[in-house]
Amino acid sequence: MNTKRREILKMAGLAIAGSTLPVSFVRADGSFVPNVDTLKVGLVGCGGRGTGAANQALKADPNVVLHAVADIFTDKMETSLEGLRKVHGDRVKVDPERKFVGFDAYQKLLNSGVDVVILATTPHFRPEHLMAAVQAGKHTFCEKPVAVDAPGVRKVLEAAKLAKQKNLSLMSGFCWRYHEPKRASFARILDGAIGDISTVYNTYNTSGVWSKPRLPEWTDAENQYRNWYYYHWLSGDHIVEQAVHSIDMMSWAMGGKLPVSAMGTGGRQVRTDANSGNIYDHFAITYEYDNGAKGFHFSRQQDNTERSYAVEALGTKGRAIVNCSRNHHEIIGANNWKYQGPNNDMYQTEHDELFASIRKGKPLNDGEYMAHSTLLAIMGRMAAYTGKQITWDQAMNSTEKLGPDKYGFNMPVPVYEVARPGITPFI
Repeated sequence: MNTKRREILKMAGLAIAGSTLPVSFVRADGSFVPNVDTLKVGLVGCGGRGTGAANQALKADPNVVLHAVADIFTDKMETSLEGLRKVHGDRVKVDPERKFVGFDAYQKLLNSGVDVVILATTPHFRPEHLMAAVQAGKHTFCEKPVAVDAPGVRKVLEAAKLAKQKNLSLMSGFCWRYHEPKRASFARILDGAIGDISTVYNTYNTSGVWSKPRLPEWTDAENQYRNWYYYHWLSGDHIVEQAVHSIDMMSWAMGGKLPVSAMGTGGRQVRTDANSGNIYDHFAITYEYDNGAKGFHFSRQQDNTERSYAVEALGTKGRAIVNCSRNHHEIIGANNWKYQGPNNDMYQTEHDELFASIRKGKPLNDGEYMAHSTLLAIMGRMAAYTGKQITWDQAMNSTEKLGPDKYGFNMPVPVYEVARPGITPFI
């Protein structure tokens, strides 16, 4: 599901996503005329998700231009710009001197005069990029997850606090928070429609994801950066990179209340070849709260298996069903209800609300919940990797920092073994 979405955003989605500009911003020949109120957007990470987010940013406000782009791969950058230009024409105002390539490209982009930054690189780099963006005074759209380890989460929380102090908008990529059916459903849950919650069951069971065959000219480092999903230091593992959506909705149902501990299991049954890196293909995690409530999370990425992408909350007055795959939203019990309203494009709504907040001078800040939901997923990974019970405090204060100290295609990259419960230590 996620793979298809990314490909659609990168290739086909742009072709059907055209926007209409007010006459005051368009010349007779149809070209764009910026003015003093033009917001300049910088895109950091030009893959499918970054390209889609840039497209949505350009649709969100009639006086927005794409000003600069940054990536470590030139080919991804050019593919992204080609697709965006086909839809938005000269609103893509990226001159050659504002195409930044390299591991320091994000910093050059921040110094290029942008007002709003889209952070859509691999998750490992998100904390550093976010802190730099906030320190530079930029409004930011920050794709999920926001980190791959606890030190990264702590840095994100610091950046979120600083963004509030600077009156900057900080929008998360937890897109379901901007889906009207989900907003209506969780508003009722939090308003007591199902009573006191005892259990939240959530799933993200899907097929495998993309993989890029290694080319002879690639170094070990480039191979890992090209196939970042399969290395937990770059992606966080699939519970953090993808299934975190379901974990975030579990946390939403619990009103943001944090669990005291997590226990779980996981492993690899089908990811056994040389291109599978060191990540798992399935997880099962139990989160326990101080009032005895429990959250049960199940996720897997295995082809030809049953799909499930849903959240179900059980309470003293009934149960709530939020099924993402079937777009089914219902409460059964003392307060029966079924959503029958509009089904919005949540990705577009994110950017609509982000740019509206900037124009109104009323900044949005998703920083705390996006950091906590990311740590919930990391906490689940820790429990599964080690086979131990992990408390929230342990997870938050973990000193394990994933990845190398320096980055480059000709520099060594870490080689992590596949985690073995009972053997892999908690750090």
